[in-house]
Amino acid sequence: MLTKRIIPCLDIKNGRTVKGVSFVNLQDAGDPVELAARYSGQGADELCLLDITATLEGRSTFIKVVEEVASAVSIPFTVGGGISSESQVEVLLSSGADKVSVNTSAISDPGLVTRLSRAFGNQCVVVAIDARFTEGEWQVVSHAGTRTTGLLAEDWAREVCDRGAGEILLTSFTADGSRKGFSNDITSAISNRLPIPVIASGGAGTPAHFYDVFTKGGADAALAAGIFHYGVVSIEEVKSYLKERGIAVRA
Repeated sequence: MLTKRIIPCLDIKNGRTVKGVSFVNLQDAGDPVELAARYSGQGADELCLLDITATLEGRSTFIKVVEEVASAVSIPFTVGGGISSESQVEVLLSSGADKVSVNTSAISDPGLVTRLSRAFGNQCVVVAIDARFTEGEWQVVSHAGTRTTGLLAEDWAREVCDRGAGEILLTSFTADGSRKGFSNDITSAISNRLPIPVIASGGAGTPAHFYDVFTKGGADAALAAGIFHYGVVSIEEVKSYLKERGIAVRA
């Protein structure tokens, strides 16, 4: 049985870790390098570093932060934010990242997913999908949730899978920051439809929410930010809860 992964997410703005609700009302949550090292030591399976304003502000992801995190941790990590070319990915991977995440750039240029997969291997390519439940449908939003795209989440997930994505990071903007649980319905719909791993994101508040997204949502991994940053629950507590209930997790 494949083990389920617990992934702390560091949303980064101006070199600092921040957290808000649906990416607004952002509050400082600490130094990303210090947090990354702490989570690595606490048993996180992977990390995710997202420069959440890179696309909006037209900046590339901070290479310096990537290099410092790579030196501070011993676990794989994914980097995203403003990535739109093979040359950017080459720099990020050479700076220590294990995977890259593309979102808005893939929506505007779906061929980017294909090119990155061919150039670096699909194991390096994560496509982030931000979904909001609107008018009875899960619709894809872009530019940190500020724009609608006209895409349906399930259809877009299938397309990027076919184009060579190795993994999908599915964030529910409807649940993000609520701490009321993951959106298991859309997570399940995509997980059961695709042959690639799905990372669920948005809404984690308790260890039970992780159990639910693995059992009801069918996710391969679960990502959380605020509850780890502010000590609401620890990675050890989540893993202990899951292990006691028969979910395979890494020690």
